[in-house]
Amino acid sequence: QVQLVESGGGLVQAGGSLRLSCAASGFTLDDYAIAWFRQAPGMEREGVACISQSVDTTAYADSVMGRFTISADKAKNTVYLQMNNLKPEDTAVYYCAADWKSQLLVAGACITGGGLGMDYWGAGTLVTVSS
Repeated sequence: QVQLVESGGGLVQAGGSLRLSCAASGFTLDDYAIAWFRQAPGMEREGVACISQSVDTTAYADSVMGRFTISADKAKNTVYLQMNNLKPEDTAVYYCAADWKSQLLVAGACITGGGLGMDYWGAGTLVTVSS
């Protein structure tokens, strides 16, 4: 079974930090790139960050560059999103998604396109940043 499970969301004040986890099962991180997306109420889903072990590449949205860091732990088959200096506009449900053979990442489309073409999705974890 292929499964992605997000965790680590919660309520934090502006300027604070959270670390999200995406635990993958049924495949290895050598076979898929993992991307983080987020969706706020009334907003389009947007890409946040992507990571690929097979091509040793990461990518970030401009809106989170310098504040968020994506990383992977192969032994735990888990991808993390460290979020620092959180802003109220970061409030959203955060999802992780898997990109078979890192096809979208290699094509420069891991973050753009709203996640179209991603092969698997988690159920999401809510991040709320208060003013």
